[in-house]
Amino acid sequence: MNQESVLNLGVSKPVRRYDFDSLKVMGTFAVFIFHCLRFFDLGAWHVKNNELNAIASISAIILLQWIMPLFFVLSGASIYFALRFRTPRQFVQERCMRLLIPLVFGIFILSPPQVYLERLTNPRHGVASWDGGLQFSGSFWDFIPYYFQGFYLFGGNFAWMGMHLWYLLVLFLFSLLFLPLFIYFKQGKGEKLIGTVVKILEKPMVIFLLGLPIALLETTLNPTTLGFRTAGGWNLFSYVVFLLGGYFIVTEQRIEQAVDQNFIPALVFAVFTTLLLLQPDLNQLMRDKNYGSWGYTLMITLRSFNSWFWIVAFLGMGRKFLSFSSPTLRYLSEASLPFYMLHQTIIVLIGFIIATWEIGIFAKFIVLSSFTLTAIAFLYELLIRRIGLLRFFFGLKPT
Repeated sequence: MNQESVLNLGVSKPVRRYDFDSLKVMGTFAVFIFHCLRFFDLGAWHVKNNELNAIASISAIILLQWIMPLFFVLSGASIYFALRFRTPRQFVQERCMRLLIPLVFGIFILSPPQVYLERLTNPRHGVASWDGGLQFSGSFWDFIPYYFQGFYLFGGNFAWMGMHLWYLLVLFLFSLLFLPLFIYFKQGKGEKLIGTVVKILEKPMVIFLLGLPIALLETTLNPTTLGFRTAGGWNLFSYVVFLLGGYFIVTEQRIEQAVDQNFIPALVFAVFTTLLLLQPDLNQLMRDKNYGSWGYTLMITLRSFNSWFWIVAFLGMGRKFLSFSSPTLRYLSEASLPFYMLHQTIIVLIGFIIATWEIGIFAKFIVLSSFTLTAIAFLYELLIRRIGLLRFFFGLKPT
């Protein structure tokens, strides 16, 4: 969502990485589709349709495999490029403008309607109890004082993480936490270590072994404690691996070449392992999903490598097919952060309105997605893009 996709090629002006811009736009649209599916899938969500669907669940699971990992990989690359042309102080200022301010805006403006509609329809999702488990009744304005009672996910309503904007919070904290490490490598230190790693990763198929630390973290950390997967389907420590992986992939041209050389096998492996994950017989074989069991370990390991296969495939295909600019790409790239910020609030609102409509699920999905896209397009083009204060709140640079 927050790409400064530039590369210094020995010229006075940095050159953008249009493949990363394209992947960012595609990923943002995938997040939109994912949250539209959540309205229909079999799991708990903020508002739900009156009829649920297993196909929506399967589609959401497939998207969950790579959406947030891809964004953290792209964000890691973004940090590398940003620090090449910024001092640490400028970098922190840029993170505040592009991440912290939109997050705060989301917490106080975009999140309250989501929590309100959730409390009207599904009060037990995301909160331990709400007035003894009873739904809230009343207008949105009546609800506002209650929004500041307790913390969401901990028995209250205040969306301290901005609901779907948790990514901005986590990325901001990661950027500050690992800034000393990034500065260390920016100063040219650690070159020997990077050189050794590059020599290993250059070998055929070895790039896929970067999925191993993800598998180790996902299988060894207890999902009920440190390894919880509430945010985007992966634990926070795995997101650290994806972020650092994205950073180090672009530090050395030979690593990106290794990605290019292996993206076709990566795509094949990604599709094959996805089919395995969806295979009922395999799920029956590994039916013991208890943490620490062999079935759990095998399933989570397969899931972890599947995600990394998708990442390598997307990065390779991006470099090969998407390394070009266009007016449409420039427009959509700038719009991606406002789009991301707005989409779930509008999906929840429209979903609440159409939840009881007696039409087919597919027709309702079309209504939900098309009306949401139209609303976002109007808000962005007519207001956010043109009004300086809104550009500021939505993380856009001044015109």
